[in-house]
Amino acid sequence: MDRSPNSKPFFKSTLGLMLALGVIAFLLSYLATKLTTIRVAETASRTLETPQSTPMDKPVPAAAPLRELDAPPAGMVWIAGGEFWMGTDSKEAWPDEQPAHRVRVNGFWMDTHELTNAEFRKFVASTNFQTTAERAPTLEEIMAQSPPGTPPPPPESLVPGSLVFRPTDREVPLNDFSLWWHWTPGANWQHPEGPKTDLAGRESHPVVHVSWDDAVAYAEWAGKRLPTEAEWEFAARGGLDRQHYTWGEASPTPTSQLANLWTGDFPYRNTVQDGFERTAPVGSFPPNGYGLHDMAGNVWEWCSDWYDRDAYKRLNREKVTVNPDGPSASHDPLRPFTTQRSQRGGSFLCNDSYCSRYRPSARHGGTPDTGISHVGFRCVLSTPLKGP
Repeated sequence: MDRSPNSKPFFKSTLGLMLALGVIAFLLSYLATKLTTIRVAETASRTLETPQSTPMDKPVPAAAPLRELDAPPAGMVWIAGGEFWMGTDSKEAWPDEQPAHRVRVNGFWMDTHELTNAEFRKFVASTNFQTTAERAPTLEEIMAQSPPGTPPPPPESLVPGSLVFRPTDREVPLNDFSLWWHWTPGANWQHPEGPKTDLAGRESHPVVHVSWDDAVAYAEWAGKRLPTEAEWEFAARGGLDRQHYTWGEASPTPTSQLANLWTGDFPYRNTVQDGFERTAPVGSFPPNGYGLHDMAGNVWEWCSDWYDRDAYKRLNREKVTVNPDGPSASHDPLRPFTTQRSQRGGSFLCNDSYCSRYRPSARHGGTPDTGISHVGFRCVLSTPLKGP
């Protein structure tokens, strides 16, 4: 049976093309890894250029970096650092999680929860920042991520918007993600499901529809930064080295919900047994061993690293890698025309029948100039407390 993304026509319109270009960094990695049997040649092309997108027309006024800390920064916990097994060799592992390898990270502060709408609103109020989803994409941006020969979209389709998840009304094939992901003009962090929705009652929910560029702009303003993948995974494990989940080995059940995941049958029946249909207020589920909430589920989180699908396969398993900050360029043989940054943690859409990537070792890439309705972030800070 053909389970490739092309087994059904997806590019039904030029607007569909824009949707595909925006969501493909997240979803094609699902389909190509779990639902296809694609074999990648060793000579697949590598994306060498690493352009930095400008998040707004003028620089964001950055807050002064915290150089000396007299007291713990508000809303953060100190992660002492150490050695751990990064990645996994478990049977549930996807190819980009393998093999497990030894890594050492230095100590760092990490936000106890994903950045909330209320926190992001303060940043916007202070800087007049405009997110990627609030700006119309340019033709150059679209064509730069398109395979050669792709026809350009019409000018009228180049409008601000973002990708929104909508459940289907029945069981559908899981190889056609256009059935539940929809390009929605007017969707952004202030209007999560479209222009007729708002943030009323969602002030403590994680901010979504933020691109990597948006997350970096916020982090710089706050005097912080995004975590590396190594820091993120070390923190997510909460001291439980080589465990399957952030809380240990026990799988979540209908009567034991330990994270905001999809309960029921994806993508058409959500039983809401965990109490939330979409995002949940941060801190709604128990913290891990380091006091961090939602390191599994709720929303995917941006990391600082370029995404390299084969990064772990190039490492020497006999050697401990110290403070890795990721590859020097994005590399994904399945998507040779698109640069990607890493995302971690899974989301409220994760379901074992389709996506079990709420495990701490799970990873995938997303285009840095793209937001979506289940992606957010949290920040870290390297400065320790000032000594006596």
